[in-house]
Amino acid sequence: MTDVIPAPAPVRVPVRGGGCFPVRRIYCVGRNFADHAREMGAQAPASKAERGRPVFFMKPADAVATGGEVHYPPATADLHHEVELVVALGRDAPDGVLDRADAQALVFGYGVGLDLTRRDLQAAAKQAGLPWDTGKGFDESAPLSELVPAGEIGELSPRRLSLAVNGVERQAAPLSDLIWDVPDILHELSKLYALRAGDLVFMGTPAGVAALSPGDVCEATLDEAITLRCRIIPARVG
Repeated sequence: MTDVIPAPAPVRVPVRGGGCFPVRRIYCVGRNFADHAREMGAQAPASKAERGRPVFFMKPADAVATGGEVHYPPATADLHHEVELVVALGRDAPDGVLDRADAQALVFGYGVGLDLTRRDLQAAAKQAGLPWDTGKGFDESAPLSELVPAGEIGELSPRRLSLAVNGVERQAAPLSDLIWDVPDILHELSKLYALRAGDLVFMGTPAGVAALSPGDVCEATLDEAITLRCRIIPARVG
C-alpha cells in the first residue's frame, strides 16, 4: 500500500561510540523522588513498603531535542526544568509482566534529560481535574544528551544527578533516592504497555524545579559520566 503523505523519519539520538538510537516511545515517571513529591504538594511515602504504584505519563517521540538549543514554548509564562535519568531500551520485553530480575537485560544505555513542563498549564489542568498532557507533551519538551551504553555506566545507585542553570546548581540527588529504581519501573510499565526496543523512560526528578527564561543555559550531569548542555532561546515567531 502506498503512503498518501511522506512518512516522517524516526527521531534518532546519538550514541557515544557511534551510531544512533531510533526512538519509539517516551514514558515518564512522576513523583519518583520523595523530596520532589513533597515540593509539588503530594504525599511522599515514608518507606518503600508504603510507596503504592508509580505515576506514569507520556511524551511524543518527536519531543526529543538534541541540538543544544530549545525554543521557549508557546502558551506559557512558567516553563520549568526537571532533570532526569533517561533509560533507553535495546530489546523487546517478553509478553506478559516483566520479572524485575529480567528487567536490566532490556537496557541498552542511559542518558540525562530534561522533562520541560509548562507548569501553569499543568497546574490549571490539575485544579480542574483534567488531563495535563499540554503541560508535558509539547514540542522540544524532552532535551536529551547522547546515550551511553549501560556497561560504561555500571551501578546506578551511587551516581549523582544534578542540574545547574547559568552556573548555579538548582537540582541534585543521588540515584539511590529513587523511590522506584529502573527494574521496578520497567516491571510496573510492563503491566500497562508492551515495552519495545527504542523506548525511552524518563525516571523522575529531584526537588528544586524552577522556572526557565530565554537565554538560560542548562547543564545537566550524571556525575562525570554524562552531560547535557542546552540553552533556552526565544519562542518561534509566526
